[in-house]
Amino acid sequence: MRSANLLNDFAFKYVFGEDCKEANDALKSLLTVFLERKVNKVVVKNSEMVKDYSKMKSPRLDLLVEFDDQTMVDLEMQLRQTKDNLMNRFPYYSARLHGSQDMEGKSYSQLKETIVMIFFNVNIFENDNICNTFRYKCDGDLPFVKEEKEDRMKLRTIEMPKVDLNKPLEVMNEQEKMIYYFLNCHKGMEDSKIKMMIESDEVIQMLEKRVETISDDRWKKIIEDFQKLHENEERIELQLELEELQKAKEKVRKAQEDVRKQVEEADKKVEDANRQIEQMNQVMKQGIKAMLANGMSLELISKSLSKSEDEIMELLK
Repeated sequence: MRSANLLNDFAFKYVFGEDCKEANDALKSLLTVFLERKVNKVVVKNSEMVKDYSKMKSPRLDLLVEFDDQTMVDLEMQLRQTKDNLMNRFPYYSARLHGSQDMEGKSYSQLKETIVMIFFNVNIFENDNICNTFRYKCDGDLPFVKEEKEDRMKLRTIEMPKVDLNKPLEVMNEQEKMIYYFLNCHKGMEDSKIKMMIESDEVIQMLEKRVETISDDRWKKIIEDFQKLHENEERIELQLELEELQKAKEKVRKAQEDVRKQVEEADKKVEDANRQIEQMNQVMKQGIKAMLANGMSLELISKSLSKSEDEIMELLK
């Protein structure tokens, strides 16, 4: 076994993003396979590694790649489901990438294609597709644009757990082979399928050539940095979760305070109503006494007030 692990964010960016021919060749192979289009020339726009990720809301080690036709691809390895909602994050990345183009003094027909491509090591969608491409569409799959070439903004997902790792190598397609390599490259020649691919597959040979340029000590350092980054990511997620809980607690407190005020207001209204009833009863009591003093019978008073004689006697107590 060797230390190589291409699922590691740092390793992924180092292997495919470093400013050297081997990394660039590996990157072109990767993009050709998963974008299913010929890639002749690419430039990594952010080859430098992140130095300080301690304050990042969502630590990312993405690769921002530009093709020779100025198509831009934001490439990322996402190992796990996070509490910071993935389904909100990646459309946000897509919109941010597309909106980063300088359009001052230009026609919108000059907008270049942008693609956010994410490798997931978790299952996301309930279908059997390893790769899914998302575009703007209306309900019922009505496309937003007439021709696919006019669709300049795409989100491409690759779900690695959907690959059948027990599938015979000879029936695997290029995407499945490359994913198998990602998942098992740490085994090197000890894995029979890796061994066969290294010996016979030009794309995997190119990846292996790049991986082999990195020493075990360098891999160990990459793994240490990776662990620190994800410990920090988990800390930030926990902090966000605690903040959300605190907000929820404050919301409950305010709701309880509102209920308390409403109860107090209701009690006050009841008190006011009881006071008014008491005042009305006192006025009625005085009136009844006056009528009795003027010689009116209890029966006549009962009829004039629409109250029973017992109710009138109760009032006079």
